Amino acid sequence: MSILTFLVGALLGMMTGGVISVRYLRREIAADIDPKLKRVLVQLDIIQSALDLAIVTRIQELSTRPPRGPTGKLP
Repeated sequence: MSILTFLVGALLGMMTGGVISVRYLRREIAADIDPKLKRVLVQLDIIQSALDLAIVTRIQELSTRPPRGPTGKLP
């Protein structure tokens, strides 16, 4: 009976240790990823701003050009 009590206690101890370890690891992984994620988001915002500027500039160039005549030849 004492062996069974010891085994149940050991099992509960291992489960508790596992839960604590998992919580600690999740917190540390999240803390490690957070600064990298913020840097990536800033870089994506910069790329998006550059693309928006290029698109607006191109649209403005196209709208200020004089229209071209028909390019197809009539028979």
